[in-house]
Amino acid sequence: MKKRLAMLFALCLMTGVLSSCGKDTSSTETTKKDDNTLVILNYGKYIDESVLDQFEKETGIKVKLEEYESPEEMYTKFSAGSINYDLVCTSDYMVERLINEDQVLEINFDDFEYYKNLDSQIFDPENKYSMPYFYGTLGILYNTTMVSDEEVSTWNVLWDEAYKDSIIMQNSVRDSFTPALRLSGYDINTTDENQLNDALDLLIRQKPLVYAYYVDETGDEMAMGNAAMALVYSGEAAYAMELNDDLSYSVPEEGSNLWIDSWFMPKSCHNTEYAEKFLDFLCREDIGMLNFDYVYYATPNLAVKENLDEETLSDTTIFPTDETLANCEVYKQYDIDTTKLSNYLWKKLKSE
Repeated sequence: MKKRLAMLFALCLMTGVLSSCGKDTSSTETTKKDDNTLVILNYGKYIDESVLDQFEKETGIKVKLEEYESPEEMYTKFSAGSINYDLVCTSDYMVERLINEDQVLEINFDDFEYYKNLDSQIFDPENKYSMPYFYGTLGILYNTTMVSDEEVSTWNVLWDEAYKDSIIMQNSVRDSFTPALRLSGYDINTTDENQLNDALDLLIRQKPLVYAYYVDETGDEMAMGNAAMALVYSGEAAYAMELNDDLSYSVPEEGSNLWIDSWFMPKSCHNTEYAEKFLDFLCREDIGMLNFDYVYYATPNLAVKENLDEETLSDTTIFPTDETLANCEVYKQYDIDTTKLSNYLWKKLKSE
């Protein structure tokens, strides 16, 4: 399935219609709403489009899918207000930010038929505002023919001049700052201006070694052997490793990020009944399995996990060990001043 996805991705690139593959992802939607349509905002390549087709077939409710790359881009699109989104999927700290900004509606899980499938250890079942989708870690995807297992046990390898022009970093401020903060002995949620500037100095020093700052392209670039290593999400690593047997994944010993991507209903949602119906649909075992096979990130759906083979369940790239999880932190929402500072530091890095 992953190989078919890669072939489709390549075909879209060759025909120049990548942005129009699958569901309608145009940004021409106005504030005028079709009462029988849900407008969903999600990361790119983060839901099996057959799931959307099946939902439409079963319910008669149409789905329009909008996509984005980073949580910060999502926030910009959402805040623009030109599109009234009914459901949004994004990272934990961004959900927290929008809850604090009073932009999120409560979800009535009492009427859900399949919410019981979700693992309460991954997510608090009493939570009112969001529903978990996938989770995983941030680490290093590396080519074992170029880089040793020992080297990637520490974030230091991302600053090794031997790999000049062969390192891919995340085009995301929080993710790219994480290795620099951990190497400096700082918390990944620090709001200390001096500590963030220290991390920036490290990233500026690293920049001449960087091949590119990517998000969705990373797995394909690594699978094609265009770089020695990349800072990636664990699911993207698993996807690339299926395409290239020389690839492996490591969460460095200094510690990293544990991320949880979740769905929420913004206050722009025009039909909460339809939105909650879609969320409950995602919790269903068969739908959860379709999405797991497509995305290949760790799923909080216990009904799905019960039907996975032992090889998949023991794959620590997909399902991190308890030891790895204990060495990782969830991103917390930055306050307004730190958000402005981090955005400024990121622009400064990219302009160097």
